Amino acid sequence: MKKVLVTGGAGFIGANLVRQLLAAGYAVRVLDNFATGQRRYLAGLPIELVEGNILDRKVVDTAVRHVSGVIHLAAQTSVPDSVADPLYDCQQNVLGTLNLLEACRQAGVPRFVFASSNAPLGRQLPPAHEEQAPLPISPYGASKLAGEGYCLAYHGSWGLGTIVLRFANLYGPFSGHTKGVVSLFYQAIMEKRPLTIYGDGQQTRDFIYVGDLCRAIQLGLESDISGELFQIATGTETTVLELTEQMAAVTGQAVQVDHASVRIGDIGQNYSAVSKAEKQLGWRPTTTLAAGLTETWQWFQANQV
Repeated sequence: MKKVLVTGGAGFIGANLVRQLLAAGYAVRVLDNFATGQRRYLAGLPIELVEGNILDRKVVDTAVRHVSGVIHLAAQTSVPDSVADPLYDCQQNVLGTLNLLEACRQAGVPRFVFASSNAPLGRQLPPAHEEQAPLPISPYGASKLAGEGYCLAYHGSWGLGTIVLRFANLYGPFSGHTKGVVSLFYQAIMEKRPLTIYGDGQQTRDFIYVGDLCRAIQLGLESDISGELFQIATGTETTVLELTEQMAAVTGQAVQVDHASVRIGDIGQNYSAVSKAEKQLGWRPTTTLAAGLTETWQWFQANQV
């Protein structure tokens, strides 16, 4: 049985991915410091847990020992938080990633999957694709770009089997603690509060269900392709106002919207072309936004977050 390390495995993506990997027959080790991850998300699962920070080299050396692959999800993921504290963002997303890569190189770990986003592309016009030059507009975008660069450099310099996956806007179960727009809106609906939209609501996003994303991550883990990056998205553009309408339909509740000023670092239009992932990884999303929002709402109701 192959053993895989998932950093940030107690987080939103991690909680879903760990369950998928276990169902696929993998032994799973999780590295998490529980700064944002939730212990309850891993309760009762047959995993090995290493508690600690990705900046701690001794902890990281222990975590990567005797694994066949690393899926690196642990990160500072908030654009506003990166604007508020860019040094912390850099420490977690750049130095933390470099620490893991170097530990993997020295331990002979053959596979490294890096979780990125469209933030490195910043000012580029959509649809986002793999050939566009990065133009980040936030510290978060810059730190993720640096992480991508180090992953590609470790493949180019030492042959480490790295692959970079740029995630679109995620939603799904186990997201109750996150700051994603779907999570924040569902929490507001449950608490009978207005939904806060930054700007006029015409900004667009590419919303991908976490189950589809986890399939892409597993395919990336099992692929022989290295030194490449892939957009993982739906290719569909949805405005934030359209999202609120769909969420109102799913919940059966009328929603009130409050508008606030656009935040520094926010992108106005964002969606991705996914043909490279379809052709080379054999992956495509299968969950409609309506179906995914329904699954997510059911999870929020059951967990009362």
